Amino acid sequence: MSTTTAGPGRIGWALADSWTMTRRELAHWARQPVQVVVGLVFPVMLLLMFNYLVGGGRGVEGDNTEFLVPGMLALTMAFGLEGTMLAVTQDLNKGVVDRFRSMPMVSGAVLVGRSAADMLQSVAALAVMTGVGYALGWRWHNGTAAALGALGLLLLLRFAMLWTGIQLAMVAGRPEMVQAVQILVWPVGFLSNVFATPESMLGPLGAAVEWNPMSATATAVRDLFGNPGGSSGSWAAEHAGLLAVLWPVALIAVFFPLAVRRFARLSR
Repeated sequence: MSTTTAGPGRIGWALADSWTMTRRELAHWARQPVQVVVGLVFPVMLLLMFNYLVGGGRGVEGDNTEFLVPGMLALTMAFGLEGTMLAVTQDLNKGVVDRFRSMPMVSGAVLVGRSAADMLQSVAALAVMTGVGYALGWRWHNGTAAALGALGLLLLLRFAMLWTGIQLAMVAGRPEMVQAVQILVWPVGFLSNVFATPESMLGPLGAAVEWNPMSATATAVRDLFGNPGGSSGSWAAEHAGLLAVLWPVALIAVFFPLAVRRFARLSR
């Protein structure tokens, strides 16, 4: 809890406490460099595998690489959540949160610091994937502003999935349960248009894929980059940009307050 009073002073202390918790999480990177490197390399390995071995982009008219890279950027936003979820459950089970609770600090700073560090790692992952994609021949064609808008949508998706993961981690309660919860991420990632167009799939499956939040982000990002994205004329495909904002905002609106409320109850 915090001993500060309400007002600008309290906001200042909350920001200071959150930055302290962020630096704590960043310090873990220096002590666990292998884990950080694996998190950055794994999406690159998938991109190379699907681009050269598996042959993604079924149903795509145009350059397969230009279709695949934006989809992989969206999928990358789902990777690494297990690290955040494990960190949350370990802090809860090892009594770290109880020690923080005994200090004069804003209790929510623990979650804010964790999420800020995760978002910084996500920025690094996007930078690595963008560089690898560029080396493979992928390009964006609609200018810098559109490219920055695409990156903004990708980070918005990550932020939404992050708070969903934090809430699920606190519900799971134990590190060993995180793996079971993490399995839920894979259907969301692979039942999407990351690797193939919905119109190349069976009718019901293709319809479901088009409404996947990750599909909305992947389609919107392809549009902003000026990359091929299939020829579906469905409402979801035509309004992918809108859905790419509405889906994450809805997830944040649900899971952010749930996570904050649950953490506050655990900190009493």
